[in-house]
Amino acid sequence: MNFPPGHDQGLAPYAALEATSRGRRHPEDSAGYRGEFQRDRDRIIHSNAFRRLVYKTQVFVNHEGDLFRTRLTHSLEVAQIARTAARALGLSEPLTEAICLAHDLGHTPFGHAGQDALNECMRDHGGFEHNLQSLRVVDELEERYAQFQGLNLTFESREGILKHCSVAKARQLGDVGLRFIERRQPGLEAQLVNLADAIAYNNHDVDDGIRAGLVTTAELNQVGLFRRHHDTVLARYPDIQPRRLVHETVRRMINDVVTDLIEETRRRLAAATPASVDEVRLHKGLLVAFSEERAAEHYELKRFLRLRVYEHERVQEMREGAMRTLRELFEAFFKDVALMPSEHRDTALRLEADLGPAGRARAVADYVAGMTDRYAFLEHERVFRPD
Repeated sequence: MNFPPGHDQGLAPYAALEATSRGRRHPEDSAGYRGEFQRDRDRIIHSNAFRRLVYKTQVFVNHEGDLFRTRLTHSLEVAQIARTAARALGLSEPLTEAICLAHDLGHTPFGHAGQDALNECMRDHGGFEHNLQSLRVVDELEERYAQFQGLNLTFESREGILKHCSVAKARQLGDVGLRFIERRQPGLEAQLVNLADAIAYNNHDVDDGIRAGLVTTAELNQVGLFRRHHDTVLARYPDIQPRRLVHETVRRMINDVVTDLIEETRRRLAAATPASVDEVRLHKGLLVAFSEERAAEHYELKRFLRLRVYEHERVQEMREGAMRTLRELFEAFFKDVALMPSEHRDTALRLEADLGPAGRARAVADYVAGMTDRYAFLEHERVFRPD
């Protein structure tokens, strides 16, 4: 039988290589024609949590319009941006894509409003943070395999999913939490996904904000990055239609910051000369970065979006309603776990027997966090308006 060439072929020495991977928590036979990082990506795509992202809010609740980003389309856009940069930098594309597709698996319904609501509900029981929940989803909550709980992803994928973590939480996470205790860096693929995520939501929230009527192109011209590319498009296509003008501007903005990211990262790698991923982890700072000029522009755009889109009264009205819905669901299920489907009820009782009220609360949070926007509304109707 002829197998394809090694899955590390053509990668830079500082990339995360399958040959030196720290492996999986539960040993498995090789995947044959697929590499191990490809296998991680495929398991993520087939997971229940990934499919649910199609009905989870990015900024605007899914039913407000067919064309607004959801967590699923956002994750795909992050992957597209990150894979481009990974290929240019000689990094592992399958690993980069796996991290991108998994990074929001633990997100609640209703975006950050849902996370804040669950964190309030879980204040006395360890709190809730969607980044940690994404790791919990792939390590414990997915139920697809006979040999183990979760997806049994490689260490490198799990490392990339866990973007930030307190030292106290890290001590409970074993190998994947060690870098937060030792103050080390993640691999370059993980560093890259963090910035690709920021590029995607910053630039695409511009498009959604205009589509929703929360901001205008005239207002966005206060932002240097937008104004520069907006003016370039208008100069070249003076009669362009407004929708095409927005798309042309946003795609140029993305190309600008991605190009800058690649070139600045190349410069930093050339100066640091890491010979392996272990040397990347030991480096005193992040190696994947924007230039100072582009970082300042990107921050200016982020600040504008926070003030003009995320804090807009329409978005805040949605946020308040969403937080109320999730708080009421959590409180009802915590008070009476029999209101949840039988498998979640049984899990709550088992965790309560092991961990007390904190276990009961964690099982309720797992159930609520896994809901889509639509399902959360339906469950709220079922519980509070059974007639």
